[in-house]
Amino acid sequence: MSLSIRNQIPGTVTSVTRGEAMATVRARLTGGQEITAAITLEAVRELGLAEGRAVRTLIKSTEVALATGPVEGISIRNQLAGTVSDIATGGAMAAVKVTVGGGELTAAITKDAVEDLGLAVGSQVVALVKSTEVSLAAD
Repeated sequence: MSLSIRNQIPGTVTSVTRGEAMATVRARLTGGQEITAAITLEAVRELGLAEGRAVRTLIKSTEVALATGPVEGISIRNQLAGTVSDIATGGAMAAVKVTVGGGELTAAITKDAVEDLGLAVGSQVVALVKSTEVSLAAD
């Protein structure tokens, strides 16, 4: 199956915490960083997710925010440290590629944000992603 989501980083499930209808699934990415996905219990069952299962994390580029360092006092659980590897800017928006966790994430942010943050190739950043915006695919 082909997908339009370009942010796909392989990992391994480290834990599944079940709730009434939803679950949180933690995965260790190939590069060692951890990411959490909040998905339905039905998806956990259908994908056969359990500790040790190989998965791909899928994140739309519009759901990735960037910061110039770790952020405290925020509910966003996923903060992935990385390095800017490419910036493509247009009239209003920019696609910023960040090397993280054994893969690469693209963040679609405004051109103004790139300028305000002083981003350039080689900049150290933290990619922020809400756990509800992380999808999983079983490999």
